[in-house]
Amino acid sequence: MAIRLIAMDLDGTLLDNQGRLPVENAQTVAEAAARGIEIVLATGRRFDSARGFARQIPCPMHIISSNGALTKTVAGETLGRRLLPVAVARKVLEATEGFRSEAGVVFDRATSTEIVLERIDWDDPLRGEYYRKYRDSVREVKPLASCLNGEDPIQVMFTGGCRRMQEAKQKLETVAGADGFSLALADYPARDLAILDVLDRGVTKGAALADWAHARGVAREEVMAIGDNWNDREMLEYAGLPVVMANAVAQVKERGWAMTLSNEQCGVAHAIRRYAVANGRE
Repeated sequence: MAIRLIAMDLDGTLLDNQGRLPVENAQTVAEAAARGIEIVLATGRRFDSARGFARQIPCPMHIISSNGALTKTVAGETLGRRLLPVAVARKVLEATEGFRSEAGVVFDRATSTEIVLERIDWDDPLRGEYYRKYRDSVREVKPLASCLNGEDPIQVMFTGGCRRMQEAKQKLETVAGADGFSLALADYPARDLAILDVLDRGVTKGAALADWAHARGVAREEVMAIGDNWNDREMLEYAGLPVVMANAVAQVKERGWAMTLSNEQCGVAHAIRRYAVANGRE
């Protein structure tokens, strides 16, 4: 069947290792859209961050952000939203007191998403650059749990070194009531950086993509998904044509799915030309 919808991750997939959008990728995505293929960005990033890249690609698209919790138009209209119940978020923070310096709570506000942290270290070698870039979207609240004043957040987020985030993941997997939330991990060993999101139960990129494709009348066999990390697994499993990056984590590459070039070699453009545009609708 011809591909009618392409969903692609951002970091490690559409973007290069410096977090930039290569011109070749942008042009090829726009070419696919011009041929009638629907484009969806599916990312663990916040909506505000993802939208900046969407605006660099000259074609219509939608954005699945926060690992499937939000689906929005580029203009910001909410089309799908699954928030983390405030009581569950509070339980997560209570169980991870030892990870407080790496924790944040993310909210969906009227005009943007907001990250609440207990303490912001603007010079942090791992996170400081991000805080400075999104200065208007971060704020301090101490103790962190006091930001949970009745409003359900999008997620509780942990950011740190790879080993440290694995420890946080293992801790949360053993918490009483762990079946009440989902965990999404993105791991970048070359940078010793990992991001662990705690989301509402059942929230994944794959679930959000399945809902979106169903709403658009697109069969899963007509969906192509491109990704590189743990948090892309459900999206790749759902797609009729899953494609993994050459730079993908080993556990994703081992699934035997089709493989494209690395993110440094514009693997997204290569995959679209090979699997979608060549066989797509003219």
